[in-house]
Amino acid sequence: MSAQGGRLRITLVRSPIGRQLKQKRTVRALGLKRLNHSVEQRETPEILGMIERVRHLVKVERLD
Repeated sequence: MSAQGGRLRITLVRSPIGRQLKQKRTVRALGLKRLNHSVEQRETPEILGMIERVRHLVKVERLD
């Protein structure tokens, strides 16, 4: 994920229940509200950093 300015589809595939509060807040900040919910975000360093924190809970796809 190196091209800046692209679009990403982020899907919550594992529940944040029982996870650290920071991880729950990160999932929420990405716009994810429930299991299998997807959002589209711009590929920015901030978003990539948040994805890295919760990479075990989400699936990420690059949109062209």
